[in-house]
Amino acid sequence: MKVISPFGPKIAKLKFSSKLIKKINAEVDKIISKKKLIKKFDYSDKLVGQVKQELQLPRAFIKKNLEKIIFNDVRKYINKSLGKKINNIKIKNFWVVRQFNNEYNPIHYHDGHVSGVGYLKVPKFITKNKKKTNTDGTIDFINGSKMFLNDSIYNHKPKIGDVLLFPNYLMHTAYPFSSEGERRSFSFNLEIDKNVANVFTK
Repeated sequence: MKVISPFGPKIAKLKFSSKLIKKINAEVDKIISKKKLIKKFDYSDKLVGQVKQELQLPRAFIKKNLEKIIFNDVRKYINKSLGKKINNIKIKNFWVVRQFNNEYNPIHYHDGHVSGVGYLKVPKFITKNKKKTNTDGTIDFINGSKMFLNDSIYNHKPKIGDVLLFPNYLMHTAYPFSSEGERRSFSFNLEIDKNVANVFTK
């Protein structure tokens, strides 16, 4: 795990194993194969994404396959960032975003204390513009305004297995793309010890 940013919000960058990514994708594929399950796990009315489909994962699947891994990573993230140990972690919500051609996620922030995003499928992004910047299909994290020796935007080009942890309030956006195929990601929000998350607690 690598925690970046000496100033401002800290972002942790890590990887999920290919075995775990395959397991999550298989669960998503099982849900989208049946209209009844799509309706049951639909989460789009709770989110801001301008995308085809946003689905919750079953709590039993999360508990069995993801909870322990995520909890361990979040403990490392908090310890590396603050030098503190946390005892309580609770997953508030966990969902999968299926993004296709020309779809996007506008600038937004999350609830809870710690949020995460990870990547399950990433198509080859084809940039049609001639500019040097290539943001198609990427994610931007935004904080403050640009000043001397200080950038306000951190851009990440997703790869399968990438996972980013960040504080819930950190604004971010996922850009559209013009390629064929699915950009499949997951996101989650966690609550941790209030005496650690609340910086004004003595």
